[in-house]
Amino acid sequence: MASLKKCLLVVNPIAGGNDKTELVNATKEFADAEGIELIVFETTGKEDEKSIQDLYKKHKPERILIAGGDGTVKMAAEAIGHKDVIIGILPAGSANGLSVDLNLSDDLDENLKIACHGNTIQMDMVCINGKKSLHLSDIGVNAELIRNYEGGSIRGKLGYILQAINTLKDLEDPFHAVIKANGKTIETEARMVVIANTQRYGTGVTINPVGIMDDGKFEIIILKSLDLFLIGKILTGNMPIDSVEDVEIISTEEALITTDKPVCFQIDGEFCGLEERLEVKILHNQMKIAVP
Repeated sequence: MASLKKCLLVVNPIAGGNDKTELVNATKEFADAEGIELIVFETTGKEDEKSIQDLYKKHKPERILIAGGDGTVKMAAEAIGHKDVIIGILPAGSANGLSVDLNLSDDLDENLKIACHGNTIQMDMVCINGKKSLHLSDIGVNAELIRNYEGGSIRGKLGYILQAINTLKDLEDPFHAVIKANGKTIETEARMVVIANTQRYGTGVTINPVGIMDDGKFEIIILKSLDLFLIGKILTGNMPIDSVEDVEIISTEEALITTDKPVCFQIDGEFCGLEERLEVKILHNQMKIAVP
């Protein structure tokens, strides 16, 4: 394999609420030691995609390293589109579900080695109402929780657990969902319907035990159980989905999900408002990603 010459480092300075100076310095040192030219770009929230596209055109890096959460990874992946470039992840956000799924390390040096020299997979994405999802989107209780977390003042695991308690305390009634996939129609009451390209949430909980991120399919996981205690355990990562009875999993390439009322909806850890109709399809082999 030819040695790596150029990398673009995309840093989201506010992701996860932690200072990125140390991470950036460590990446610069690593690049110097490896003889890699490193171009550093900090996101501002204004026209970041265009800035990344311009830098890509100008420098033609072989790899793009992303220091941020899932939102930053997705933004950079969308900016670059289907170019022949490898994305390496340096998890540094509040939602790092994708890095959990890729089995990345907690150690920065280890992740730099993977990001710059790791093997690659061609990862799928999922298109939902025209928006792209990298790993996990859902309607129902988890999206409600994310909405409350985004509106809360406490970040990190503690903020998440506090909002989980609040969300379950004030939970709205279950919704009625109709799911059309693989030529079949399922009608059910549900607390949560997950659209999953991968297996695990950032909390570490496996919500989709059969998920493979490059198989040309996504899964719909229907959580029919109305037991709040059980849902609380799943959301906080203390209960594997395999041991829950009221769950149905469908593997498919496309689906239509409709609900009897507008329900909270989130994509990859970002609250996206209320929806009552989701048109979903797989986008096969959308991005090259470095893996251990």
